[in-house]
Amino acid sequence: MTAETSQTLDRGLRVLKLLADTDHGLTVTELSNKLGVNRTVVYRLLATLEQHALVRRDLGGRARVGLGVLRLGRQVHPLVREAALPALRSLAEDIGATAHLTLVDGSDALAVAVVEPTWTDYHVAYRAGFRHPLDRGAAGRAILAARRKPVGETAFTLTHGELEAGASGAAAALVGVTGVEGSVGVVMLADSVPERVGPRVVDAAREVADALR
Repeated sequence: MTAETSQTLDRGLRVLKLLADTDHGLTVTELSNKLGVNRTVVYRLLATLEQHALVRRDLGGRARVGLGVLRLGRQVHPLVREAALPALRSLAEDIGATAHLTLVDGSDALAVAVVEPTWTDYHVAYRAGFRHPLDRGAAGRAILAARRKPVGETAFTLTHGELEAGASGAAAALVGVTGVEGSVGVVMLADSVPERVGPRVVDAAREVADALR
């Protein structure tokens, strides 16, 4: 800690990180041990975080991340979209297909940024705000595949006709971006995806990930 930082805020943020890393919540005693502070300090931190809906406590006294965190998370979308647009524009123009950035939203894949190519006679209409189950379409499947791969490993996913008849998709997950789970991909009217598209999508996903770090 330096003179310019807040010890209380630091501890509160550490509480949120600890709770975010567990599915079953933590007790006051467990948080006290992990933070290295007494229980009174933990009670005060939790009470303050509860006031802002960032933490909730169940009947058994276990603290968990609150719904307020989701509201904060939604405000991240515009920032992520802005950072991703240059790579998406380059991808759309290079491939001649609609490029998109998709983020996880609950059990769905949510398109938060879409760029259409300027030089093609036709392309797939794909709009920001479009959502679909994670287990359908290249964007969602790429995210699910990344969850099963070793940390840092990137690969592309191909699909055909899962979201729109006659349309094929290619997507690669964002890797190494703390707090953001998503993918970059393209969708095109084709029976199959040309060979060069998969590696190009992986490159674009890396560009976006670099922009977000």
